Amino acid sequence: MEHFIINGKKPLAGKVLISGSKNATLPIMAASLISNGEVVLKGVPDLEDITVMSEALKLFGAKVDRENDTLIINSRNLNSCELPEDISRKMRASNLVMGALLARFNEAKVAYPGGCAIGTRPMDLHLKGFESLGHRISDGHSYMTGKGGNLEGTEILLDFPSVGATENIMMAASVIPGITTIRNAAREPEIIDLQNFLNCLGAKITGAGSDTIRIKGVNELGSGEHQIIPDRIEAGTFMVAAAITRGEVELQNVILEHIQPVVAKLKEIGVEVIPYKAGLIVKANKRLRNTDIKTMPYPGFPTDMQAQMMALLATVNGTSIIVETIFENRFMHVQELRRMAAEIKIEGRVAIIKGKSKLEGAIVEATDLRAGAALVLAGLAAEGETIINKIAHIDRGYDKFHIKLSDLGAEIIRKLE
Repeated sequence: MEHFIINGKKPLAGKVLISGSKNATLPIMAASLISNGEVVLKGVPDLEDITVMSEALKLFGAKVDRENDTLIINSRNLNSCELPEDISRKMRASNLVMGALLARFNEAKVAYPGGCAIGTRPMDLHLKGFESLGHRISDGHSYMTGKGGNLEGTEILLDFPSVGATENIMMAASVIPGITTIRNAAREPEIIDLQNFLNCLGAKITGAGSDTIRIKGVNELGSGEHQIIPDRIEAGTFMVAAAITRGEVELQNVILEHIQPVVAKLKEIGVEVIPYKAGLIVKANKRLRNTDIKTMPYPGFPTDMQAQMMALLATVNGTSIIVETIFENRFMHVQELRRMAAEIKIEGRVAIIKGKSKLEGAIVEATDLRAGAALVLAGLAAEGETIINKIAHIDRGYDKFHIKLSDLGAEIIRKLE
């Protein structure tokens, strides 16, 4: 099993290029199944989840080729609308193929997804949306199945602004007659990127980025080329890496608007963030102070940055409080941070961090993707050696993570034992 070995207390310095967004690429890859042509995606990160989604597309009969950071997907000759458990369990985003398959075949059979065990992420909003469009849905113990009935655009009000449900309904409605309106839609940048991609194939979708999205169904989607947006969570992680090591890092290929919640919190604790046209510079050479954070749907503070910020706040004098409102089981990294001498107390969905200036190296385990990133950041700041096991979780969401950190001066190696 592979693990990271980190010798900490090395301030990071230099430039890092942020990769394309995992959370934008995966739904866009799923949406390529609707295309009756060839799709070219540029800026695709090299991640385990991308590999798994490529395997899924090939199972449906699509051709998928990769050239550096470009994916070429041809979905002209699809021959299956079923995703088995062995593929679906490998990642959460496998559920996104259901909306695309219903759009392409008016039929789908998809095993329940896997991914990080950070809490319940039910499919009920997705399935209710499909039913509102006229699909007949059957929800079994292992599989979700759908079949087109009297399909027609409609009004759909989401009980919660779910990113996945918004994306799935956008895909399913893109080729359904009439107008579909999604209210209380998720507003994340990845939703906008999916809208832009579908529109480049011939869809007619407006409103992404607001809480109301309007889809005017078309007959079919064709070929197109699309540039994936930068990964805002990777950008946020490297910003925190600069701060936790009290270093200075220049991030290239970022969209400032997408990371404003993280920028605001870092500035609040005393980190200097200097934006420029193509990126930003993060400096943390001053004494940092404590703060409070509450995770919220976009444009609030992202749950995917909660663990990383907790690691940072554990190194800041004073008491900080983090309230996790999105997932009920997203504090699994706390026990691991405690092994590194972090003082953190959990009360339900509230974490109370008694910050201090010193973390200690330890043997720890990545319990999920963002928890793993947080442990890497803690290791960068800790005295002595930190060993992080189960780093396959980290590979799911960070492209060449240890190499990029090493290029910034971190003493981090990847080892197989």
